[in-house]
Amino acid sequence: MKMGIVVKQMKTVETLGSATVICTDKTGTLTENKMDLARIFTLEANQITDTRNSLSEQEKALIRLAMFASEPIPFDPMEVALHEHYAQLANTDERPHYQLIHEYPLSGIPPMMTHIFENSSGNRIIATKGAPEALLQVCNLSAKDIEQVHMAIEALAREGYRILGVGSVVFNGDDFPAEQQNFNFIFRGLLAFYDPPKENIRSVLEGFYAAGISVKIVTGDNETTTASIARQIGFKNADLSLSGHQLMGLPDEELKAQVMRTQLFTRMFPEAKLKIINALKAGNEIVAMTGDGVNDGPALKAAHIGIAMGKKGTEIARQAASLVLMEDDLSKMLEAVAAGRKIYANLKKAIQYIISIHIPIILTVFIPLALGWVYPNIFTPVHVIFLELIMGPTCSIIYENEPMEKNTMQLPPRPLSTTFFSWHELTTSVIQGLAITGGTLSVYLYSVGKGWDEAHTRTLVFIVLISANIFLTLVNRSFYYSLLTTIRYKNNLVPLIIGITLIITGTLLYVPALAGFFKFVPLSMSELALGSAVGFVVVIWYEMVKWMKRRSG
Repeated sequence: MKMGIVVKQMKTVETLGSATVICTDKTGTLTENKMDLARIFTLEANQITDTRNSLSEQEKALIRLAMFASEPIPFDPMEVALHEHYAQLANTDERPHYQLIHEYPLSGIPPMMTHIFENSSGNRIIATKGAPEALLQVCNLSAKDIEQVHMAIEALAREGYRILGVGSVVFNGDDFPAEQQNFNFIFRGLLAFYDPPKENIRSVLEGFYAAGISVKIVTGDNETTTASIARQIGFKNADLSLSGHQLMGLPDEELKAQVMRTQLFTRMFPEAKLKIINALKAGNEIVAMTGDGVNDGPALKAAHIGIAMGKKGTEIARQAASLVLMEDDLSKMLEAVAAGRKIYANLKKAIQYIISIHIPIILTVFIPLALGWVYPNIFTPVHVIFLELIMGPTCSIIYENEPMEKNTMQLPPRPLSTTFFSWHELTTSVIQGLAITGGTLSVYLYSVGKGWDEAHTRTLVFIVLISANIFLTLVNRSFYYSLLTTIRYKNNLVPLIIGITLIITGTLLYVPALAGFFKFVPLSMSELALGSAVGFVVVIWYEMVKWMKRRSG
């Protein structure tokens, strides 16, 4: 929540650390979603004009037409830009005099939308805008005109512009066709908008790549524009792309193979997005999917981690998602993945610590009793309860608040099938526990050999366990970095809990009433040093294992 990430399902936190693929939209996620009208192409003049230059009447008319094809009260950044440009260019603002009498919402593949306006005099404006390919399908153009339009689209797309086709039609009467594609539209021209990449997006992508997470762009924009933006932000494998129509025509096996190796998906629609998610899941990928529109709902629901945008996202997208980014910033997703990995790693440290420290407690109680040693009841239930009271805060409070280790986001994603009890990690914990057991029982036998009584032996064995617990807490803060590194980690609870443990242990030994209750005796400095040294030695050996890990990898 503090990072601006709303997690709606708790299981998402664990899944985040396993994410292998991020499917992200382009507009507003990789880019600023600040649509600046930069270029105009009119078919009649057959030329591309920079909007910073003076515009012809034809070009101004094209902006007017596109504005009327937009919502009367715009909210989409592209439509806001059209309204602003119209207001700057128009000698007389016509908007108050025209009423929207019929509209066709965004539909079709690729999509387009049409608005019909009329004023009090009966003058009518029927304007349409959408993907250039959509308008070319519904306009009766000559082969020469189509070639000119395609050349303009290619030229604009190479520069990374988002391109909008604009058209109009004259229609008398009120018997409007059921679908906008049934109008005989006249193609008027193209508008090109520049949506700059976000300043931080290159470093965000590098962070995903370093973490072993593949990034795929899934967008409704065209191939050339998307590839141009992708190259600007350092996106890997931007040259291979797949369109929605191409994807839908592939057989299942080929679809799966193509989706796995393709990073750029263009002219996507809801059914195609859903197929991408399902194909990735079938390839055993753990998929995170960003989305903001109503049409993204099915894919967000199908992904392991559905990510909705909190600002520009629709309510349906937020409901379908398992995680919401309040600032619409993909860098927050990188932070979320890091947090997921950190939480899992800290849980694993706590569990390994619990396993390691319980083995010597159990065996120190069991072995003297089972083998009939001279002091069979070396620990009573009250001692075990006290040890549990010390270990509880250690595993839950200390490890929960451990900072993220510096190599966390350089490691590959953890397979979702991995459990806390992998054989390797369980073996490590068992060996650590047996080493501590060896220390406690050795001290036990040493004390008996010296002829010390039961209370003296119990106290010395207890000191070994307490010191081993403290050193184990410090050593197990990382299973890779050395104690000299982890001691500098910022976790104020480490000195606090260890300090409390030492103070309570001191009172149990040197406050007569407590010492009598626990059947302890005060120890000399040399005896305390012996117990502490044994506790240190039976734990610190693992630092050599960590050193060998660092050398080998």
